[in-house]
Amino acid sequence: MLMSGLWLVTPAMAQDSELRPTIDPYGVSTSDEGEEETGKTFSGSAPKTVKFYANAQNTVGWTPYYEWRFFLTTLDGVESETPYLIRYEEDTEYTFTKAGLNKIMCYATFVNGTDTISFTDEYWSESEPLTVSVSESKLDMPNAFSPNGDGINDIYRAKRDYQSIIEFHAYIFNRWGQKLFEWTDPAEGWDGTYNGKDVKQGVYYCLVKAKGADGRKFNIHTDVNLLRGYTEDTGVNSTE
Repeated sequence: MLMSGLWLVTPAMAQDSELRPTIDPYGVSTSDEGEEETGKTFSGSAPKTVKFYANAQNTVGWTPYYEWRFFLTTLDGVESETPYLIRYEEDTEYTFTKAGLNKIMCYATFVNGTDTISFTDEYWSESEPLTVSVSESKLDMPNAFSPNGDGINDIYRAKRDYQSIIEFHAYIFNRWGQKLFEWTDPAEGWDGTYNGKDVKQGVYYCLVKAKGADGRKFNIHTDVNLLRGYTEDTGVNSTE
């Protein structure tokens, strides 16, 4: 569609011409399982980083202008009509830290003399946006571990099904309130030592303060049973 030198491009028109500039945005991310994924839809636990590509073609002789717009629909269904973020580079990377459905659109304009081709409202009214769905937060801590060097449950850490945790701080105390260890990554944890030496088998105390991508705050207090003599093979805990 040409209006006084201005081309308003729809997805069908973009596919018909090999002469005009075109865009076909996509993203690249890493799944929660650690595998690289490429496409237009993504989902997983926060923080989730996605690199977006405008994927512009046939741009020789044209001056490009890019505007990435990010919109959020929260978990309770509140949809934003205005973007919470705008980026102006051809390719952009963003780390999502809020739970909900993020919609991402690349508004692109190409100028060559008096001609302008725009992929804006009309284009995106007929084309699906890129989406990034960020899950609600979840965090649980176990009440026991067995740091005996058998490679099973040797580290005291958050249960593996945690998701969308964007702030995390955990502490381990002994029965007298002495702090033995602290860490800030739920994927890491305590190996049952203090100052490089094994602590005795017994009951310790864990305090966790964390925040989820959905704004949920976690304040966890739990006993930790350190079972140094426990083995998975026998299911028996022997004292030292």
